[in-house]
Amino acid sequence: MTTTPLVRDAPAAGLSTRVTIRGTAKSAGRFTVPRSLRRSAGPVGLVLLWFLASATGLLPESVLASPVDVIRQAVDLTKSGELPSAIAASGRRAATGFLIGAAVALSLSLLAGLFRLGEDVIDSSMGMFRAIPWVGLIPLFIVWFGIEETPKIALVALGVTYPLYFNIYGGIRSTDAQLVEAARMMGLGRLGLVLYVILPSALPGALVGLRYALSTAWLALVFAEQINADAGLGYLMSNAQQYFRTDVIVLCLVVYALLGLACDFAVRVLSRRLLTWRANFEGEA
Repeated sequence: MTTTPLVRDAPAAGLSTRVTIRGTAKSAGRFTVPRSLRRSAGPVGLVLLWFLASATGLLPESVLASPVDVIRQAVDLTKSGELPSAIAASGRRAATGFLIGAAVALSLSLLAGLFRLGEDVIDSSMGMFRAIPWVGLIPLFIVWFGIEETPKIALVALGVTYPLYFNIYGGIRSTDAQLVEAARMMGLGRLGLVLYVILPSALPGALVGLRYALSTAWLALVFAEQINADAGLGYLMSNAQQYFRTDVIVLCLVVYALLGLACDFAVRVLSRRLLTWRANFEGEA
C-alpha cells in the first residue's frame, strides 16, 4: 500500500513538467510588440488623426493649425533663436520655483511627519490652504509682488509645495511601526531611525510626489507666464493670441508637454535606480 501513492504521483509530476515546458516554449515563441512602440502608439495616432482632419478640411486652419504648419513654425522659430531663448526663460522660472517649493515642502513634511507637535501645527493648515485654488491667487500675488518675475516664481513654488508635502508626509507616517520598534530594539537612536528606517520607507511616496510636483510646475508656469511676461513660452503664446496664430500657440503647448514628459521620464529612471531594493508589481504582460 505504500508504493501506490508513489506510482500515481510520478506520472502526475511528469505531466506537470511537460505542460510547464510547453507553455514556456509557446510564450517564448509568441511575438510581442515592444513596450516603447505601444507607449508611442497613442500620441502617434492622435497626431495622425489631427493631420487627416486638417488635410481633409474637417478641421479648418482658423480653428487649429495643421501639424505641418506647427512643425514649419518650430523650424523657423528655432532658426531665429526665439524658441530656444523662450524655452530657456521658462526653464529658469520653473527650476527656481520648483527648488523653492521643494525646500518648503520637504521642511514642512519632515516637521509634521516626525513630530506630533509639528503635525498639530502644520498639517491642518496645509489641508486648509490646499483647498484654495492656487491659480486664483494670481491677483493677490500681483498686488504683493508686482508684475515682474517674483509672482511667476511664487506661483510655481506654491503649485509644487502641496503634492510634495502630502506625499512625503504620508510616506513618513506609513512607515511600519513594527519595523520602527525592531530598529529601536537593535539600538538605533533617533537620528539613525530617521536616516535608515523612516526616510527609506517614505522614499516611494516622495518619488510619486516628485512626479506630481514636476508636472504641476509646468502647469503653473502656463498660468504664471500670462502675467505681463516679456520672455518665455507664455510670452510667445500671448503674442500669437493677438494675431490668431494657432500654429504658434499649439507649438508652445507641445513644448510645455514635451518638457513635462522629459521630467516625468527622468523621475521614472530615478525611481528605478533608488528603489531597486523594493519588489514592485509591474502589471501583466
